[in-house]
Amino acid sequence: MEFGRSPAVATVASVAVLVIVVLLANAVFNAVAWPQFLRRVSRDPRARDESGRPTPFLVVHRVLVGIALSLAVISAGVAVFVLTVVVGLARL
Repeated sequence: MEFGRSPAVATVASVAVLVIVVLLANAVFNAVAWPQFLRRVSRDPRARDESGRPTPFLVVHRVLVGIALSLAVISAGVAVFVLTVVVGLARL
């Protein structure tokens, strides 16, 4: 991909490509790893009390997984945004 005539634009675009790769890797890792973790936590004996209600142990881990998955969505969105900027630079 040719990024205009300016070396500065080419450098910014190269860094942007690295950022895209890191953000997408982060999103994929979070989307794959955390649901597996939550399944294991849900099966843990500490996850439910004697009457079957969720314990604070399970609730806290659900919140943590929710935050991680939210960050995965945000990372993917930012990667797509940066990709559109790089494509726009390539058209200059």
